[in-house]
Amino acid sequence: MRKPSGIFATAVVAAALLFPLRSAAADQAAAPALTVSLVTPAERDWPETVPASGWLKPWQEAIIASETSGLRITEIVADVGSVVKKGQTLVRLSQDSVRADLRKQEAAIATANATLAKAKANADRARQLQPSGALSDEKIVEYFADEQTATASLTSEKAALDSQKIKLDQTTVTAVDDGLITSRSAELGAVVSSGTELFRMVRQQRVEWQAEVSARYLSRISEGLSVDIDGPDGRRIQGKVRLVGPSVDTNTSRAIVYVALPQDVHPRTGLYVTGTIELRTTPALTVPETAIVFRDGINYVFAADEDKRVRRVRVETGRRNDGEVEIVSGIDKSARVVTSGGAFLSDNDLVKIAGEG
Repeated sequence: MRKPSGIFATAVVAAALLFPLRSAAADQAAAPALTVSLVTPAERDWPETVPASGWLKPWQEAIIASETSGLRITEIVADVGSVVKKGQTLVRLSQDSVRADLRKQEAAIATANATLAKAKANADRARQLQPSGALSDEKIVEYFADEQTATASLTSEKAALDSQKIKLDQTTVTAVDDGLITSRSAELGAVVSSGTELFRMVRQQRVEWQAEVSARYLSRISEGLSVDIDGPDGRRIQGKVRLVGPSVDTNTSRAIVYVALPQDVHPRTGLYVTGTIELRTTPALTVPETAIVFRDGINYVFAADEDKRVRRVRVETGRRNDGEVEIVSGIDKSARVVTSGGAFLSDNDLVKIAGEG
């Protein structure tokens, strides 16, 4: 009879020892996994945007070349990086031979004037004697022809003088517009020929963004739309659509949109940048970017229930702006979303909500 009593006593002691352990385990299971802050999705009006990328290029590039031939460069006034004004001297060419030809042409005009004066005097005398018959008709015609020839010769020599003056002016090469010199081919002492490129310049220092966009957006892009560009120095640049390219690349199915930048902004050309073109404003349901949990290529948020347990919800995201992201599907505006720390949570975790007892 004593043996069963001993077994019963042992069972009672074991139960007493196990009860605290089970209570501790239950308390631990019920402890919150994390203290979190909650937010409800915000309704905002955001512009619909088109992603784009492309090169910063000159709005218009001007080529400055020699207009005369066979002259030597005697002075170079501008260089790469020079900001110049329209009409400013860039290069000077040798003038010695041009000035000599100019003096020679001036002498030719003096000779032509003398020839004309003699021919005119003979013609005037022929006109006076013509009624008297003192001169033959043949001689009179000859004097009149000499006068016309001398007049034409003087006109020709004056035109040649004007040509020499133009050639003298062309020995000074000037800027065709305000702008920035981007390349220089002129070398001191080089003999140039007509059409020899000496400089290239960005007209008016204006730079534009030649942005490539998918062809499916072209019907919705028009002149004047606002453009937000990620500048090369880390700051954002606001531009406007100047022109939509008329053709689509058959290999990439992309078209070029020409974006004008503010005239007081002069980024370096040749840089590749990205940005967005704003189409129209539409409603957006947004949450903080910190609320998004990215796992296995899928976006999730954690939403809290009334019992302070969280559930993982798959969402589709859209536009992003100022630290917020658009939720296209997955939750509605009544959801209570964990703002941060979702990476440390699991589905059905109990959480403590900041600000609540």
